Order: sequence, then structure tokens, then C-alpha cells
Amino acid sequence: MADELELLRGADPAPPDGPHFGDGPLDHNAERRLEQLLSDPGNGLPARPEGRPGLLPGRLRDLLLPGPRRLRLAWGVLATGVVAALTLTLVLSGPSTPPAVAAPRPLVVETGSTPVSLRHLAERAAAVAETSDAPRLRKGTHVQSWSLGMSDDKPPITLPEERIVRWRADDSHTELVVATDPRHPGRPVLSDAGGEPHLVDDGHVLLDRTYPPSWSDAPPKSPPPRDPARLRVYLMEAQYTDTPLTTPELLDAMATLLDHWTLGARESAALARLLAGAEGLRPVGRVTDRLGRRGQAYVNDTGGVRRMLIMAPATGAVLGLESTLTAPEPAFGVEEGDVMSYSAWMR
Repeated sequence: MADELELLRGADPAPPDGPHFGDGPLDHNAERRLEQLLSDPGNGLPARPEGRPGLLPGRLRDLLLPGPRRLRLAWGVLATGVVAALTLTLVLSGPSTPPAVAAPRPLVVETGSTPVSLRHLAERAAAVAETSDAPRLRKGTHVQSWSLGMSDDKPPITLPEERIVRWRADDSHTELVVATDPRHPGRPVLSDAGGEPHLVDDGHVLLDRTYPPSWSDAPPKSPPPRDPARLRVYLMEAQYTDTPLTTPELLDAMATLLDHWTLGARESAALARLLAGAEGLRPVGRVTDRLGRRGQAYVNDTGGVRRMLIMAPATGAVLGLESTLTAPEPAFGVEEGDVMSYSAWMR
């Protein structure tokens, strides 16, 4: 499927900057390119048999042409007509299908890369924490996230958002949330603001609010400690439990922490040491995250979900966390390997 989608992208009969995109008929050049794609694909697609109309590969034909087809998880944004579908990389069919944004594929570990143990990474993080110019703890967050919305009567949809929270000296803070997908700059983005999925422009503001001064000494709003043992208790409190956290719960608690704080080097070192002792969190090698950053990946498989933690190899800072299904959920229309959620944190 990946190669076939790349061929469709390459055809691009209606580029985003074209004068006829989205609000009028195709020009002659676009019509010619679309007709060429549908009737005489070439470029590696199956040749047209003698005396028969041109054929798309079977999987794409079933998904792009109308008719009662089984809805599949979308890897694109549903717009009007086949042309918009090709341009926006759509593979959903059916007249009643809601729009869906291109879902991220699972991150892939680089072949031949050498895994780095969490203990070794924690040592690197501790060394960085001792330097004079080490990053400092800052209240607030900057995170890009993708989350899969599911229901029992509609196809799953992926919602990409970017959230920036900044705190001021008087303990007031601002929160800005926009709909955007850095993998496809300038393309429309799916949002469920208002209750129903619909397309919005890239960078569409979903929330822009200023909050009055507030303060709390309860995790995760209170500053995180720099000691691994105390950080463990802090994260338990943030998850409202007094029992030791399992590895999946620890990773969830970590995400909650990073959604409130941008960690400094010392806090990152404490977190790395804590994660190094987590059961079933194994190193798998090097990956490139969805913001183009190189990182070391650590994986935990529990309860039908694979969680992949991505950490900066030089500093031990957490870059991202991905959750993918290791078993299908037919009732919700999701399959093995579908990305359930992904967060990429930035300074």
C-alpha cells in the first residue's frame, strides 16, 4: 500500500497551490494527468490489458471507487470527489464516510542500529545535569499529539493537535491549541471541535485562553523532584494511587508529567534512572520521530498495546511516546499495528 500511495501522491493532479484546487473545475493539465493515472497508470502500475479500460491495483480500486465496501482505517482526509481524494491521500470509501486525517504509521526502528540500555542513557543524562549550561525546569509544555478517536458506529479518525502552555510570573498561564500536522504542512486537518468531525485549515486555532493566577502543591502541578525514589511517589500521586505503578502506568504518568512541565536536565536524569528500573521496558534501537529528531527507542508490550518510548541519545530527555495495537479490535474498526496515540514533546 505504501508504494501505491506514493504513486498517487506523485500524480498530484490538483496541487494545493493550484488555482483550481478545492473551489472549481480542474484545468486541462490536471484533467489530463488524472485521466492518465486512471486509464494508463504506467510508472510501475499494472499495464492495461488489450481491449480493456485501465486498471488501478485491486486494493486501491476497491477503496477509491464507489460502492458498498467495508470501511477501513483512513490514511487521508475525505474531501469531495476522487481528485481531492487522490490529492489528500485518501483511502476511505462510501458516501456516508466522515473525513479522516492521515493517521501516522508506527515508528520503525532503523535496521542495524545498536540499542542503548536505559541504564547507560541514564548515566549520560546524569552527566549532562552536571554541566553549567544544562537546561532548567520550566512550568508549561509544548507538545504535538495524534490521537485516535473511535466509536462503535463510525470509522476511527485521527486528530492531530499542537498545544503550548506557558506560565507567567504571577502564576497565571496561557494555553494555545491548534489543529496541525507537521508531516503535511499546509494541508487541511481534521478536528472534532463542536462534536462532529470536520476539516479545518492547517493551524486553525482550537483554543486560545488566558487563565487567572492559580497554584497547587499536588502532583502534577507541583514541581517534580530530582530524586528517582521521590519522583516515583510523585508520579503515583499524580495517578491518584498509593500502589506501585506498572510499566504502562509509569509511562502514562510520565506523559501526564510532561503535559504539565518541560523538564530540566536534573529532572530528566531522575526520570531516566526511574525508567531504567521499569520491568519489561527493553531497548530496541534508533528511530527518527515524527518531528525528524533522532532518538533511542524502548518498547513495552502489555495488554494488547505496544508502547514505544523515544529518548534523546545525548541527554536522556524524553522526546515522545507512541502506543500501537498488537491485536485488532474489529468492533472499533482498528487493526493490528494501528497507532492509538502519539505525543512528541519539545522545549
